[in-house]
Amino acid sequence: MEALVTKIIPFSSVDGPGNRTAVFLQGCNINCKYCHNPETRKVCISCGACVSKCPAGALTMDSGKVIFDASKCVSCDTCIKTCPHDSTPKAVSMTPDSVFEVVRKQLPFIRGITVSGGECMLQPEFIRELFTLAKKEGLGTLIDSNGTIPFSEYPELMEVADGVMLDIKAFSSDEHLYVTGFPNDMVLENARFLGETGKLFEVRCVIAPDLYNCEESVRKTGEFLYPLYNLHKFRIKIIAYRPMGVRKEYSDMRVPTQDELSKYKNMLSGMGYEDIIII
Repeated sequence: MEALVTKIIPFSSVDGPGNRTAVFLQGCNINCKYCHNPETRKVCISCGACVSKCPAGALTMDSGKVIFDASKCVSCDTCIKTCPHDSTPKAVSMTPDSVFEVVRKQLPFIRGITVSGGECMLQPEFIRELFTLAKKEGLGTLIDSNGTIPFSEYPELMEVADGVMLDIKAFSSDEHLYVTGFPNDMVLENARFLGETGKLFEVRCVIAPDLYNCEESVRKTGEFLYPLYNLHKFRIKIIAYRPMGVRKEYSDMRVPTQDELSKYKNMLSGMGYEDIIII
């Protein structure tokens, strides 16, 4: 069993509680207009557009395939900025065992691992195998997901996953469809399932005022989630849209003000939520 791994961050303090190793899998099934890492969306097709642009000579063509030499890479991201297909030539095919060998190097210093993407739930069996290895070493396990894949259909994965960090990108299905190209019926169904089973660790809302009615979405999201919050507490993260890393056509959208973000936090706090973070 293998998966395309975009990157592994040995130490992360923003992908769950404590210090964690974050594993990013390549490939996504939706198309968020504000996507901050669009290079994770698709698999490299070896078009070669990035090869001549690499200033370090880390990319070459061999038999019609782009070859990446990690030893020469200087992490300038020129290849990512050059790619016309929302991909990266640096993704590497790895097994759960080979990924965990990288994780193992941080074992004395991390609290757990988080698997993200792209959309990592496109490869649920890979995550299950990786989390099984992590659990044997006493590590916590979290999934970072856009919520479009039904978690209820993967009971064995949920047994080894401590929780899910779930995106609710817009509460209105029409607005969700406009922002991502995908309706949110399954997202809300997943939120309900995860909340009822105590597996909802965090809900994230990206605030992009030019794309949808953020105030109404946050309010309705809070109202929808509160019965679940009373069953099992979880965190809500309010994330400001920022132009860093986004595609050019979406780079001039308005960044929300601190007052707007604080208003949404106060709205949720007034409903009874206690763990609310603005980033």
